[in-house]
Amino acid sequence: MKYKAIEPSYTTKDGCRIVWEGVDEDDTDVVILNKNELSNLVELFKKNSVGEVELEDQSSYIRVNSDVTQFNLSNHGLLEVDTNQIQEDVLEYAKVPHEPQYVYIGTKEFYPSIWIRDDDKVQREISIKDPKKSLIQAILSSEPEKIRQDLSPTDLFRVFATRRSTRKFDKTKVEDWKIDKILSAADVAPTAGNFQGFQVFLIKNKKTKEALVEAANKQPYVNAPVVLVFCTDPSRVKLKFPPEILDKFSLQDATIAATFSLLAASGVGLSTIWIGMFDEEKVKKILGTDLRPSSILCIGYPDKKKPPKSRRHLKELIRVIE
Repeated sequence: MKYKAIEPSYTTKDGCRIVWEGVDEDDTDVVILNKNELSNLVELFKKNSVGEVELEDQSSYIRVNSDVTQFNLSNHGLLEVDTNQIQEDVLEYAKVPHEPQYVYIGTKEFYPSIWIRDDDKVQREISIKDPKKSLIQAILSSEPEKIRQDLSPTDLFRVFATRRSTRKFDKTKVEDWKIDKILSAADVAPTAGNFQGFQVFLIKNKKTKEALVEAANKQPYVNAPVVLVFCTDPSRVKLKFPPEILDKFSLQDATIAATFSLLAASGVGLSTIWIGMFDEEKVKKILGTDLRPSSILCIGYPDKKKPPKSRRHLKELIRVIE
């Protein structure tokens, strides 16, 4: 990956996004720095010093050397850039205030580690127990797998297994960099024809949140620290299909984007609740839009952490058609 540019954050005037690009036009990586991380980096560059800036996850860091600046990120390959080049860009960026910019963020934003199950081992165990039993039959007849304790808290499979909905949020403010992560997840969600047929409303206004509580059947947890309203926007889907098909694509786009945001929120230690019961016309009026709302995603730190709930066995959930 090659260093490209420094850009403003999604939602705040503080911090920045450091963008890297690969060989392909759409192959992009982004490193998000919060206010303190950017300030520490600026101080090093102002003094022409060498040193390290620890990032918020406490396992990633930026090492500034006299010739090369290295980005050592968890579960990601080493990124390097000429120190003189990034020093000039960072100091120039820090001179003026920046408005939040809603621009494309690449798909490798949050660098989840991936656990790959040893299916060969599973197959060997199945063969010993019952040579005539297929792999899918064995999986469907097995007990739910326990959560691997050696997985990182941000590991995708741990996020799946430990995610819980919450109906009571702590009043702690959600950090801007975490909101950036959540929004970037919506941005990279798969959509029909890659046209992104949806719009996301980030609700910061207190009175607007209170109005949404009323519109959502007076569900009090809609007034959460972070509230995202996902709306369909079929006009963005430039495919030659009837309007009802475009509406369907757009609804799917908005739903998938909300799901990606929900999982990203869980991945950075937050809790969520998905709201599907609300008066669509009231929500449209509150937002001042003609776009149809598909879901409201409420996000924050949980008032109390809950253990994962038991789920159905796969054999009860899945029907195999052979």
